[in-house]
Amino acid sequence: MNVRRSAAVLAAGITVTVIAATPAVAAGPSPSPSVAIPAGLYGTSDPTYDGVWRQSLALLAQDAVGVQPADEAVAWLAGQQCADGAFAAFRADPGTACDAEVKVDTNSTAAAVQALSTLTVSYDAQVAKAVTWLKSVENADGGWGYSPGGASDANSTAVVMGALADAGVTVPNVRKDGKSPYDALRKLALPCDSDADAGAFAYQPDKKGELVANADATAAAVLGMSGQSLAGSPQDDADSPATCEKPGADPEQSAINGAAWLAKAMAKDGHLTSALPGAEPQPDYGNTADAIVALSSLGLHDQAAKPLRWLETHAKSWAAQGGPAAYAQLVFVATTAKGADVHDFGGQDLVTLLNATGPTPADIEEPVTAGPEEKAASDDNDGSPNVAWTVGGALLAVAAAGFVLVARNRRRGRQQ
Repeated sequence: MNVRRSAAVLAAGITVTVIAATPAVAAGPSPSPSVAIPAGLYGTSDPTYDGVWRQSLALLAQDAVGVQPADEAVAWLAGQQCADGAFAAFRADPGTACDAEVKVDTNSTAAAVQALSTLTVSYDAQVAKAVTWLKSVENADGGWGYSPGGASDANSTAVVMGALADAGVTVPNVRKDGKSPYDALRKLALPCDSDADAGAFAYQPDKKGELVANADATAAAVLGMSGQSLAGSPQDDADSPATCEKPGADPEQSAINGAAWLAKAMAKDGHLTSALPGAEPQPDYGNTADAIVALSSLGLHDQAAKPLRWLETHAKSWAAQGGPAAYAQLVFVATTAKGADVHDFGGQDLVTLLNATGPTPADIEEPVTAGPEEKAASDDNDGSPNVAWTVGGALLAVAAAGFVLVARNRRRGRQQ
């Protein structure tokens, strides 16, 4: 759920390292793409490792703010699908049938399902084929790895959960050898007596079989356990701050535990920090954005407030260099966080900036600010967390990113 995924498959042997900590985008011009940029694709950087991912995030973000994407943008994404339903990160020649050389993966497939599930034009057949493929590569522990057959990890499991939910699948019923996706994520959660890392999630067990807290994995798992998809969903204020408690079989409490760890990790500086071997620690913009979405999608707006203000102040250059995926992440923040404005996020109109990275949208609805407090004040409803957004859904269709991220009852699949 991060611009990180653009490099996630550079080499299978370093996938975990790349996903575990993403540095801020370095300054300077991007290298020239090694392949031609197809018409309809968002962004101008080399799409080899993130074409489907960034396209999917862009479409999800546009859906969240009432933008109907260009037909060619949607057609490009749908055209990337292989005959068996899976997606690879990028296919330069989608007219050629997929073979063993095409490296399909769960993340690209799940992100595409989430995006295609939001569209007003039905892509039910494509979504159904992708769901069938995702179910076919579920691991015996109930989770998914990045590549089919790879060891389960928190990020991949969570994004697939969100895709299944968006497609109308009852996620707890998706089992392999009696194990559900929730079981897979629970195995990666650190218990509440784990000192400083209580409640966090690991990406995968390390070589010694131990769990090491990982911010990216935790943000993803929070959304997965709480029934959200990549875009998150706006919620009213929670009754109390997140604290770590023994979850038992309750996925919602596991999500709250992860959120408590994220809030604690950002409490001092207002952001998460990346620390790759040999590099100086630096702010982690992408994972900070994901963490804000995770907190806000649980109604933990007070705990998200400081990181939100930090991101509004500091994310401009990061987003400009990160392109459509980065702008999409900020849109997810602005459409879930209380008090944020997608048209004035640190002085930027995120909708305009995102739209400018791809083909001209087919339609743009009246500008609206996101954020639970603004919508709640203007809508007459019964006070239910999602009612105001359902009524405003004609403008915001935000619901679920919510990552997903698993089962959601929203337009994006808010089932979980």
